[in-house]
Amino acid sequence: MQSSKMRRKVAPAAADGDSSEKFDQLLLSSAICNNEDLGPFVRKAFTSGKPETLLHHLRHFARSKESEIEEVCKAHYQDFIMAVDDLRSLLSDVDSLKSSLSNSNIKLQSVAGPLLSSLDAFVEARNISQNVSLALESVRKCVKLADLCSRANLHLSNNNFYMALKCVDSIEGEFIDKTPSSTLRKMLEKQIPEIRSYIERKINKEFGDWLVEIRIVSRNLGQLAIGQASSARQREEELRIKQRQAEEQTRLSLRDCVYALEEEDDDDGLGDQGKDGYNNGSSGVLGFDLTSLYRAYHIHQTLGLEDRFRQYYFENRKLQLTSDFQVSSMTPFLESHQTFFAQIAGFFIVEDRVLRTSGGLILKMDVENLWETAVSKMCSVLEDQFSRMQTANHLLLIKDYVSLLGVTLRRYGYPVDPLLDVLSKHRDKYHELLLSDCRKQIGEVLAADKFEQMLMKKEYEYSMNVLSFQLQTSDITPAFPFVAPFSSTVPDCCRIVRSFIEDSVSFMSYGGQLEFYDVVKKYLDRLLNEVLDGALLKLTNTSIHGVSQAMQVAANMVVLERACDFFFRHAAQLSGIPLRMAERVGDSFH
Repeated sequence: MQSSKMRRKVAPAAADGDSSEKFDQLLLSSAICNNEDLGPFVRKAFTSGKPETLLHHLRHFARSKESEIEEVCKAHYQDFIMAVDDLRSLLSDVDSLKSSLSNSNIKLQSVAGPLLSSLDAFVEARNISQNVSLALESVRKCVKLADLCSRANLHLSNNNFYMALKCVDSIEGEFIDKTPSSTLRKMLEKQIPEIRSYIERKINKEFGDWLVEIRIVSRNLGQLAIGQASSARQREEELRIKQRQAEEQTRLSLRDCVYALEEEDDDDGLGDQGKDGYNNGSSGVLGFDLTSLYRAYHIHQTLGLEDRFRQYYFENRKLQLTSDFQVSSMTPFLESHQTFFAQIAGFFIVEDRVLRTSGGLILKMDVENLWETAVSKMCSVLEDQFSRMQTANHLLLIKDYVSLLGVTLRRYGYPVDPLLDVLSKHRDKYHELLLSDCRKQIGEVLAADKFEQMLMKKEYEYSMNVLSFQLQTSDITPAFPFVAPFSSTVPDCCRIVRSFIEDSVSFMSYGGQLEFYDVVKKYLDRLLNEVLDGALLKLTNTSIHGVSQAMQVAANMVVLERACDFFFRHAAQLSGIPLRMAERVGDSFH
């Protein structure tokens, strides 16, 4: 087609430029050609009352445009004819294409029909296969889940709570979110917390039973441990006695001898404390069962309640220790002190084992704080009880047991110096009571003496009354019957003094002070100078009747003065120092 040039819009020229009507027509034509608003022309026509003129102008403009359209059509007529011819030539090709497409569609339908049927069958079979596979996978998951549930129930019925919790954790972590059955999933979501709660209740009950049991065990354990310490002390004393006998034989040169002290193996039955088994935490004679405690701690760790159980354990044990501090006012402390101290000793033996074997159940700092509290309470009880006692033997009995308690617990690393300080603090009171007892005994001995020389008919009497205190003047055994130069007062007073020395050394021994001979010697001096010398002086001033009694008292005093060397040597031997250091300072009698 040929393109034609766009004609420029030009208002038609007026034939008569001076005519107003022609001018209005020209303005109207110009406004229409320029697409301007014709409203002013319409208002003007109606205002002037000449709408017919406006219509006339519009018809004139339309006729002028029709002529332009005719000219355009005439100019492009040939192009229209050619376009129509082209369309007619394409019509036959379109009909041929339509027929070909129809034939192809018929062939496609005939071929694709069976394929579509096969495809539909394949899709259906594939869906069935997928559903079957999904069902099989769901069944496998349910079978595994049922197996885990069965094992969890079996472990629960056998009280194997740890394995039951592992099964529950496996169910919760691996299966519960993948369980195809919503009913089964809801059931598990409900039952799993109940199972954990049930296990926690059961294990707490077992732990509560253990707390009750361990308190009884602790008392027996403390008594056994202190008894073992006492046995070990007795063996040490036997070794010292053998050593003193050997030294005495050497000093007296009775015979040439070479001796060796064979030390026994220190098998105290405590066993290897570093090889505690997890199953029961026991070893040796001092075996005690910690299985329930370890089991409870392990289960709470598995439940994620480790910190809460630590606090629960510490608070309960602290309450038990506080209860152990109670001293019964209905029973004399002399009768109950062993149970009191044994209970506390057993408590801390157990705590030492728990600290070393439980894997963090209790901290060392917590045990140390409990021990500080216990030491403070025991010191307070000792101070109170010692202040009330007026019998030296009672003080000695309690002191011995407390010192054994100190030896026992020091082996487990507990500091016992405050307890030993309390014992040392009351040594003056003990010796004052002991001196008072000796004063009374010596007074009774002097009052009962008939001031007659002793007659010894048998050798054992000579050994018991003379040799035992080294009062003999010759190493040759005399003929019997033997008449001693002293009366019965001398051996009786010697026994009292020897008993005083042994009691004094017993109180000072194992009290934390290694060298205590000076203390023993100080009180021995007081016994000899104040008590014995005072009693003899009082006797000579008040109770002597006749020359024979006066001479016998004088002879007794001479023998007693000679016995003083034995007293100081005996005190030195018992105190564990060489005999050459046991020299009596000054004379005991004047």
